[in-house]
Amino acid sequence: MGKSLKLKRSPTIAIMLSAMMAALVTVSTYVVQIPVPATNGYINIGDVMVFTSALVFGPLVGGIAGGLGSSVADMLGGYWTFVPVTFIVKGLEGLVSGLISDGRHVTKEALAVLAGGTVMISGYFLAETYLLGYGSAAFLEVPGNIFQITVGGLVSIPASYAIRKLAHSFNIERG
Repeated sequence: MGKSLKLKRSPTIAIMLSAMMAALVTVSTYVVQIPVPATNGYINIGDVMVFTSALVFGPLVGGIAGGLGSSVADMLGGYWTFVPVTFIVKGLEGLVSGLISDGRHVTKEALAVLAGGTVMISGYFLAETYLLGYGSAAFLEVPGNIFQITVGGLVSIPASYAIRKLAHSFNIERG
């Protein structure tokens, strides 16, 4: 199948893909929310779509979908304190994952998920430490964030291969 999707796209198509994937990130983040009272945060399955966006469509769509989609879910859920943090952290998660992904090697896809997940875990840890104080409940959210990236990777890597295969049959390539 070659390199991951080579989208020969106009800015309009890039905006449309980013908006569509951001909506899917929002829904997947908002539908399952397990509160973490100590941090006023929550565990979710939105990373499945953040990683899928990045692995299939690359760093631009992954970054926009991750940042925008996840922060909209925070808004809808009433987690206003985390909206700016989420926008930056999840945006970087999608961007980093998309930059590393090549669509050809499962090891590289796993590395993309691991790197993006590391950005997410460390970004939230730093933000929560700043907001809640060092030695705070920020440590309590780390296992939940590890769970999120684990589920995200286990679902998004095979899903991204299937989506790229389908897109390839329609002559859609990643750019």
